[in-house]
Amino acid sequence: MKRLLSRITACLWRKPPCGASPVPSPVEPLVERGLLVFQHTGEVIRAEQILRNAGLAVEVKGPPPELRTGCDMVIVFDLMREPLAREALGSAGLEPLRCVPLRDALLEPVSLFQVRDYGEWFMVRAANMKITVERASGKIVNVSGGGCPDVPYLAALLTGQCIGEAEEPRIKGQTLCSYSLQRAFEEARRLWHG
Repeated sequence: MKRLLSRITACLWRKPPCGASPVPSPVEPLVERGLLVFQHTGEVIRAEQILRNAGLAVEVKGPPPELRTGCDMVIVFDLMREPLAREALGSAGLEPLRCVPLRDALLEPVSLFQVRDYGEWFMVRAANMKITVERASGKIVNVSGGGCPDVPYLAALLTGQCIGEAEEPRIKGQTLCSYSLQRAFEEARRLWHG
């Protein structure tokens, strides 16, 4: 029993420098996550905004193969907040197909982002949209993917702009492709700044 308590204490407290008092480690509380599964991508986009407006921390990810419904996105959220999430979605007239607890490693969602390193450039893919950035300057050199009518327009607006200064695709975009491009844009900007 004493050994177990010392292990728990060691996990919760960092070893202080010589002469300093113990400082608690910034350990994140264990949060059981869940997935909200929807039929259509448009519902996921709408649900993400509704849940964020309700004060819930959510992430949009790719569904595990067992939960694919034709929509290539799911919402990951704190399962303890499910009643609040359902109330917020219900008030907006939106109901998920399923709410699945993430207790099984096989149900782990996948990142929406895929990053490819091309030496002087890197490409971020989110769903079906891709954005390529020159590392040294942050200049957007290519936007591709999707089949929505606003993609060529958004590509023309973004290409040649610095990722740190360019207008976000969501401002001018109106389609699911522009949503995916916005997510790729945000990740590319984060990677370039980081």
